[in-house]
Amino acid sequence: MKPAKYGPFKYRPIKDRPRFELPNGAKVALWINPNVEFFALDDVMPGTNNERVAREHAPIPHVRNWSLRDYGNRVGVWRLMETMTRHGMRGTAALNSEVCNHHPEVIKEMVRLGWELMGHNETNALRLTEMKPEAEAQSILNALDTIEKASGQRPKGWLGAGLAETWHTLDHLSEGGVRYVCDWVNDDQPYTMDVGNPRMVSLPYSVQINDVPATFDFKQSVPEFEQMICRQFDTLYREGAESGRVMAIAVHPFVTGQAHRIQALDNALKYICGHEGVWKATGWEIVQHYLTTDFAKAMS
Repeated sequence: MKPAKYGPFKYRPIKDRPRFELPNGAKVALWINPNVEFFALDDVMPGTNNERVAREHAPIPHVRNWSLRDYGNRVGVWRLMETMTRHGMRGTAALNSEVCNHHPEVIKEMVRLGWELMGHNETNALRLTEMKPEAEAQSILNALDTIEKASGQRPKGWLGAGLAETWHTLDHLSEGGVRYVCDWVNDDQPYTMDVGNPRMVSLPYSVQINDVPATFDFKQSVPEFEQMICRQFDTLYREGAESGRVMAIAVHPFVTGQAHRIQALDNALKYICGHEGVWKATGWEIVQHYLTTDFAKAMS
């Protein structure tokens, strides 16, 4: 991707697009993206607001923040799996590849449940924009290769740690076999990007219907987060009667996987899944369908 004032895609106002047909006449394609992440005890840790601390000034070990996130992998992710399975939802896990090395039990269970695994850096402790330029491509390949080896499936999707990209990220991802990316949170429908071979697809993700900013930035309570999810769905469901919409719910095991927070997701899924015309999908399933449609031709 070359530096430019606008993104590597055309500006297409949603009101001027053809109808996006979803399978079986669905109005909303619902996908859930658990961010399953790894932080090393002997490395830098973000704070509760995910703020970045200069590595040379970071306190190591940071037991409090590390333990909170380790709770997500020891307890929270299993609670998410149980809740989602009860509602017939398979996750599309944004996966740090270090999880494969340190918590293979998590990988085994996600594969057993039919979850999709997408790339999410090697670790969230080091974003692509924080490493030396010459290290970026190898880090991406390491993450993809490790996930493929551990799970038997090479990731088709990518969500950057912190949604961070350099001018070269999309090219590196394409070379690694990635077909869709979720960093560009600027639409409610998929679109094709002017980069990659074959060209990359942008799939709607959310930093709004996302438990980390909702909890730590917006200061939303558990009932308020539940209401946010349901209100998002209500609008997209209404609009989806005219043209299909994609709804992403982003959760982190160390946040929504807490015993006092899981009810927000449980109740919201009960509400959403009580409606007809909801397609419970993985990210790659949505992208595969999109690529078969006339809508995709118009969005290319």
